[in-house]
Amino acid sequence: MKRSYVISALAMAVAAGAQASPYTEPLGPSQGDFGGVGLMQVPTGRMAKEGEFSLNLRHNDQYRFYSLAVQPFPWLEATIRYTDVRTRKYSSDEAFSGDQTYKDKGVDLKLRLWEEGYWLPETSVGIRDFGGTGLFDSEFIAASKAWGPLDFTLGLGWGYLGNSGNVKNPFCEAKASYCYRNNVQGDAGEFNGKNFFHGPASLFGGIEYQTPWQPLRLKVEYEGNDYQGDFAGTIKQDSKVNVGAVYRMTDWADVNLSWERGNTLMAGVTLRTNFNELSQRHIDPPPQPYQPQPQDAILDHQVIGGQLAALQDNAGYTAPHIQVKDGTLYMTGAQNRYRDNNAAIERANRILINRLPDGVDTLNVTDTSMNMPISSTVTSVESLKQQLEGYPLGQEKPLLQHRADPHLPERAEQGYYVEKSTFSAGLAPVLNQSIGGPEDFYMYQVGIQGNADWWMTEHLLASGSLFLNLFNNYDKFNYKGPPADSTLPRVRTRIREYVDNNDLYLNNAQLTYMDRLGDGWYGQIYGGYLEQMYGGVGAEVLYRPLDSRWAFGVDGNYVKQRDWDSPLHFTNYKTQTGNLTAYWQPRFLDGVLVKASVGQYLAKDKGATLDVSKRFDSGVIVGAFATKTNVSAEEYGEGEFTKGFYVSVPLDILTVQPSRTRAQINWVPLTRDGGQMLGRKYQLYNITDSRSPYFN
Repeated sequence: MKRSYVISALAMAVAAGAQASPYTEPLGPSQGDFGGVGLMQVPTGRMAKEGEFSLNLRHNDQYRFYSLAVQPFPWLEATIRYTDVRTRKYSSDEAFSGDQTYKDKGVDLKLRLWEEGYWLPETSVGIRDFGGTGLFDSEFIAASKAWGPLDFTLGLGWGYLGNSGNVKNPFCEAKASYCYRNNVQGDAGEFNGKNFFHGPASLFGGIEYQTPWQPLRLKVEYEGNDYQGDFAGTIKQDSKVNVGAVYRMTDWADVNLSWERGNTLMAGVTLRTNFNELSQRHIDPPPQPYQPQPQDAILDHQVIGGQLAALQDNAGYTAPHIQVKDGTLYMTGAQNRYRDNNAAIERANRILINRLPDGVDTLNVTDTSMNMPISSTVTSVESLKQQLEGYPLGQEKPLLQHRADPHLPERAEQGYYVEKSTFSAGLAPVLNQSIGGPEDFYMYQVGIQGNADWWMTEHLLASGSLFLNLFNNYDKFNYKGPPADSTLPRVRTRIREYVDNNDLYLNNAQLTYMDRLGDGWYGQIYGGYLEQMYGGVGAEVLYRPLDSRWAFGVDGNYVKQRDWDSPLHFTNYKTQTGNLTAYWQPRFLDGVLVKASVGQYLAKDKGATLDVSKRFDSGVIVGAFATKTNVSAEEYGEGEFTKGFYVSVPLDILTVQPSRTRAQINWVPLTRDGGQMLGRKYQLYNITDSRSPYFN
């Protein structure tokens, strides 16, 4: 019955396409069943457009595939996937996982070797499900070549993609061990690199056809898997040829339908966006027009009052301060609205030059953060006037403007300022969530967090946050014992006790002293309840030269574990933890930040963390990290080492008002005790971002 339905649906789609307009350009590569660009079961050599982000769901009788695919570079695709094995329970212990079906995590990477040319196909190499139990672990090389509306793919696969072994593994010629593959299921999080390109190999291929009706694409593929010994159980394969269709509903949504193995209907949907192209029109006043009305050398307090108000309302500076000394007008303030620092400085310069005091030939606009001067932009008044008035045709000149380390006058000849409020407070909604747990696939907690800050002096800050739980499904937590496969102190695996025992929780209450120590040097010391699970004292020093792609920081902390039953008290567990961290923005990878840390972690293990993130044109940041310490895989337990993925979203791509506020979503497949860092509230690298912008 299913077969007749799908054939009828595909026939109707082709008939509709035949009645449509002539052939149009393809809509771009589509997503496969496992996530990532592909046909159905098999990948192609194609890559999505740089910045593309896709959420995919595919569903059949044996599996549901939930995947997230991102294209950080034109030559790299990364996919994270959860697979719901519908034919198996999570465990045989009903008290542990109830009737939840088995869930498997997987990570895929695909690297483009070369782009398509006149003769050459676009060719990529990839690894599927390389960091986990290995239910679908595969390696492949795939090449794709377009001919009009047809896109042809031919590939060679190993592992799950090559189970049928229809060709000899070419690597067997180099070494006999490549002829064999260990198909024993691994532990969750285990890195199974010893199997790469080992065992049987199979050719696969297919065609994707862009019909004359542009929303519709048709697919046919020949797969190299024979489904023998599949984890879901006995899967019958009546045909190695799969057929399918993709229909583009809108610019951001595809629906998929396919007939696979000659007997199975697969259906799904893809939601997509592009992080380079996300934008939002803001309701925002334009920059002040250039209408110069110079004032005397002695500042008029009414004129300056108007400028200070405009610097807040039009240029987005909090508590601006205007001073004049030795022919330079200094303006300092904290930018809280515009992520583009140049746009804010342009607005400030227009406000200042319109009512310029007599005798001033230089403007110095200094950004501050947490009451610390971060960077200055120095502009020649004469050059700025010429630019705003307009140059004669052919006589254009560059604006004489440069960035500099902030050097503010200690005693100015004249000065006015807007006094900064020393106290601020606010409420914000909070969603805590975890995915893939044994009790339920999705666990959540919704609450409200109150935050308060009090500047006791210019550099001493008292801050705190209080969380109120509104509702959650944490009552499903039924496993709170120590991990049976780990010997480490329980520095993070008590998370369930913390979230389950307290509806009102003091997340943070600390004193922080921070200041600029010199050109490029910044420091902070802090103490109190530092995060949900730990309290103590610590310090951080950062060296970040202006506009440098490098920075170095070091932090050291002495902490005790907070009591999960009585959060204002502490347990007996205490430790020293800290890291030496290098930050690097490589020239050859636009928008990339590499953070490498070495040090001691909360469980007293020692090791290193590598964090690589990509900032897209919209300001969205996607990153991944991994931590490896001197703890063996056996001591660490399931997962072998700590790793995770995160997306940081600037909220002004969702709102009509410009803003520097961000929201971050984290995904860590397993919470274990090894390689765990202290959750420090303030990070000097983020605070000093305008010295070499990345986060904003």
